Amino acid sequence: MNTDEISRNLQRLEQRITNACLKVNRKSQEIRLIPVTKTKSAEMIQMAVALGVSHVGENKVQELISKAERLQNEKLEWILIGHLQSNKVKKIIQYIQEFHALDSIKLAEKLNKELQCIDKKLDVFIQVNTSNEISKYGMQPEQLADFLCQMQQFRQLNVVGLMTLALHTKHEPQIRQCFQLLKKLLDESRIDYPNISRLSMGMSGDFEIAIEEGATDIRVGQAIFGHRALADEYYWPEQGEK
Repeated sequence: MNTDEISRNLQRLEQRITNACLKVNRKSQEIRLIPVTKTKSAEMIQMAVALGVSHVGENKVQELISKAERLQNEKLEWILIGHLQSNKVKKIIQYIQEFHALDSIKLAEKLNKELQCIDKKLDVFIQVNTSNEISKYGMQPEQLADFLCQMQQFRQLNVVGLMTLALHTKHEPQIRQCFQLLKKLLDESRIDYPNISRLSMGMSGDFEIAIEEGATDIRVGQAIFGHRALADEYYWPEQGEK
């Protein structure tokens, strides 16, 4: 894929975002597109940067670090959107500006401790398993309120929103239900925590539904950079680092 192809894909994507917003009387400026670059080369990311992309999402720790080091001269922010194991926290925190998959107090404690050591704060999204699939990471919806209460002790972590992965199906009502539940949880959480305002939900196959249901951050890879060699099931849900 070349720069022109990526440019056309981004333009098409922007139009689809605008159309989805119009359906529910939202403004496209409310939506932040996070280009997902897993399995894509550093050269392809440079093409995207030349087109104005300023941040990208990666799923795997080692892949993110490798690309961040190769592209350290680019004005680019890195967002970790996949599962993070506690033993990899120290390796990754210097490279990322956001983390979209926080799902345990143990991980929060480790992140907070290591961030203190480098005097850094990190924006985080809490991952909720709205599809109730045992194969997916994320806490159960009923655990969120207590988790948010416990999160107040971690001064280096700034909880800005919630994240979810919808059910991997072509049945739209089931997908929509996952997003509706996350929006409901956000509305309930904001009563006590008004600074939590963002919803990271929606990927290439379902981002329009996510926008209709209140997404503020959509994580899109294939609609920008083309199909990956491996099926989606290899990445979502992720079973640790592959």
